[in-house]
Amino acid sequence: MLELAELESDQELLSDISGQLKELDKEIERKEKEFQFDGPHDKGGAIMTIMAGAGGTDAQDWAQMLERMYLRWSERAGWKTRIIDRAKGDEAGIKRSMFEVSGQLGYGRLKGEHGVHRLVRLSPFNADNLRQTSFAKVEVLPKLSEQEAPVIDNKDLEIDTYRASGAGGQHVNKTDSAVRIRHVPTGIVVQCQNERSQAQNKAQAMAVLTAKLQVLSEAQQASEIKELRGENQEAAWGNQIRSYVMHPYQMVKDHRSKVEDSDVAGVLDGDLSAFIPKSP
Repeated sequence: MLELAELESDQELLSDISGQLKELDKEIERKEKEFQFDGPHDKGGAIMTIMAGAGGTDAQDWAQMLERMYLRWSERAGWKTRIIDRAKGDEAGIKRSMFEVSGQLGYGRLKGEHGVHRLVRLSPFNADNLRQTSFAKVEVLPKLSEQEAPVIDNKDLEIDTYRASGAGGQHVNKTDSAVRIRHVPTGIVVQCQNERSQAQNKAQAMAVLTAKLQVLSEAQQASEIKELRGENQEAAWGNQIRSYVMHPYQMVKDHRSKVEDSDVAGVLDGDLSAFIPKSP
């Protein structure tokens, strides 16, 4: 009887220890998620830019597919988006697109998307329907508050205006409402043409410029640019962070985390749950 009592006591102890370990695992997982978003700008929104890379018309079409993917993902998350600048492709797709994503932990969750994205598919723009590899680059910047924004000397700026070609109303093609700003010391150039007035485009372009300068400053101080905006890589072979293969098989693979998802259509429709970290 004594041995039976001791055995029952040991089982209770093991059960108690097992319960404590499970609670500890949950706490560790929660802390890991918190640390994942402990960057200086992680809690705010993000500014995303998508640029077509190598691949001609297919690459411009691919850039538009990525734009739709991120806009759909933001919509599913209940976040607001706003197009800042957009240039259509020569035949199809887009050459570039810049848009804001406003949501809690926007930059923290999206910053890992920075890099080159590669698409492999049967080209709809090739008469022989041959397999085509296309590239596009995604840049992610933090959306800064007024308190975070660095002070910029107007003497360091070259500001040009030009006639916009994107959406924004009929007047957009009749007035020089688009704005391009060059920061002379760094050579950084930003432009905006999607707002309805030159003043609005200038204000938006300045917001993007300050974000780029802040990121550059922090990267220099940290001596590690990867932590803030990723490497400045060419959108071409060998630099991709993620591949989206539609032929001869179906697979999305992140080359950093090794995470894979065979539902390519779902991913391109905005289901990025396998690749973008969840909120803690």
